[in-house]
Amino acid sequence: MTLSADRGVSLRRGGARPPRRSEAGLATHRWFVTPWLFLLPALTVIVLMVIVPFVNTLGLAFTDSTLLREGEFVGLDNFRRMFDDERFTTALLNSTLYTVCVVPCMMILPLILAALVSGAGRLAGFFRTTMYLPVVMSSVVVGLIWTNMLDKRGLVNELFGTLHMVAEPVPFLSDRWLLLFSAMFVTVWTGLGYYMVIYLAALANIDRSLYDAAAVDGAGVVRTFLNVTVPGVRSTMALISVLSSVAAFRVFGEVYVLTGGTGGIGGGDLTMTMLIQREGTGLQARTGYAGAISLFMFVILGGLLLAQLAMQRKQRTP
Repeated sequence: MTLSADRGVSLRRGGARPPRRSEAGLATHRWFVTPWLFLLPALTVIVLMVIVPFVNTLGLAFTDSTLLREGEFVGLDNFRRMFDDERFTTALLNSTLYTVCVVPCMMILPLILAALVSGAGRLAGFFRTTMYLPVVMSSVVVGLIWTNMLDKRGLVNELFGTLHMVAEPVPFLSDRWLLLFSAMFVTVWTGLGYYMVIYLAALANIDRSLYDAAAVDGAGVVRTFLNVTVPGVRSTMALISVLSSVAAFRVFGEVYVLTGGTGGIGGGDLTMTMLIQREGTGLQARTGYAGAISLFMFVILGGLLLAQLAMQRKQRTP
């Protein structure tokens, strides 16, 4: 009798009532559906802008489609033609060379800048802003600036001539290899600030006691950098190697703007993305062939990413 009275009192006082099965199921349904409703706009954009074009490109790669004709299924003919195409060989060589040269610079130089800026004291904000300015500039604007500076009558050649360093203007924009290395320089110059900011975030997470211990041991600046800073940002270096590898292999804007998009150096300035652009646009576009090159480039980048992730996982394993 006492228990019944106590139970009645607790219910009248607003005691918790066990949820019904229908209410519990509705709560579970809301818990599952609500996050997907928030993700729906982004997923819609990804499907329409990424997945659908990728599936369409995958289908085009095995056809002889053109801009004005749907085409028929031709199997691997586009890939056979691709490996017999001298322009494809040149573009693959240029993109590979671009990646090999740019990625180490993007991994090392921004780290050195980040280490210098983090110790700049009150001027740190000024240096960070100055280094980050090229990042917010359009690649077209950056390309036009450096096109004018590297022209035969540009600032760089005028400076070389004034200092009597060269007898004739350096053909930065008309020699195949000088053009590629000039574009690499522009890419590195543009990306330094972006990767520097990433390194600054990583440097902030390094335990300061490690630097104090290195100072007590009498380690110099270089030794401290190699033994404390570099190991502390190793995972960030792996991330930057992945990001910069993809960006370098897909380079387009810098080379395109420096040459005016003409490919006047006997096509020697072509990169993979430039070749895809030329084959996939215009009235004479061979969209099937461009799709095959795009698919090959996707496989190359996918294999590169998987290799880097495997190396990173192997380094983490004791």
